[in-house]
Amino acid sequence: MDEHEFVPGAAVSAAELARSGLLRVGEATQISPYALFMPADEYGSVRPVEIGTGCRVGAYAVLCGGTVLGAGTCVEEHALVGRPERGYAVRHVYPGTGARTVLGRDAVVRSGAVIYAGVEIGDGTLVGHHTLLRSLVTVGQESQLGHHLTVERASRIGVQVRCSPGSHLTSSCVLADRVFLGAGVRTVNDRELIWRDPDREPELVPPRFERGARVGSGSVILAGVTVGEDALVGAGSVVTRDIPAGSVAYGVPARVRHNKARVGQP
Repeated sequence: MDEHEFVPGAAVSAAELARSGLLRVGEATQISPYALFMPADEYGSVRPVEIGTGCRVGAYAVLCGGTVLGAGTCVEEHALVGRPERGYAVRHVYPGTGARTVLGRDAVVRSGAVIYAGVEIGDGTLVGHHTLLRSLVTVGQESQLGHHLTVERASRIGVQVRCSPGSHLTSSCVLADRVFLGAGVRTVNDRELIWRDPDREPELVPPRFERGARVGSGSVILAGVTVGEDALVGAGSVVTRDIPAGSVAYGVPARVRHNKARVGQP
């Protein structure tokens, strides 16, 4: 099959893609005969797929054009990697254009996960079952993203971050290194919940989590809030204002109950 014969939405086998010269595979790699490849985006642009040494791709996993798997990476059954995004979101229309999508060495993508085009995932990072990473998300090394997690477009997640199951990170959220979010944490980037209003433009300001910040399960972090370095937010809190570095805060709304920076001060 010649690369010019690929059409948008058409899936082919590894053998067919290899014959076209668009599949590059390292040694000792296991690709299920039931894995599928979609090299063409919505505009018919075709990109190769690169699979490093010692990788494993499970049955019915789908790798789209532009996907790059580092050595030792595992993509489990029914995962989708490199999908071009199409539709309206956050004042922008995504036209279905493909992009380079990189999974670092020894990364693991659990079954049912969906990773859109342009995502970059660091070495040794795990993406849980049925977790969704939207376009242009970046994740650092040795992070753990739990199952049923949603990470919206252009969010940036650092090194050794843990996001527990069932949480939602709104578009363009920033999680610095070693942040820990409990289960069911919700983030908001729109103070007034404006969507497609012809008379008003929303002011979208995502939350930010500084290095080592920890947020307990079931908490809600509102637009524009910064949770400071090594701060701790108790479970079930609603955070409406910045939490200083080293503080312990909890409640609805969350209030600072203890601040290490103040210890020993008069």
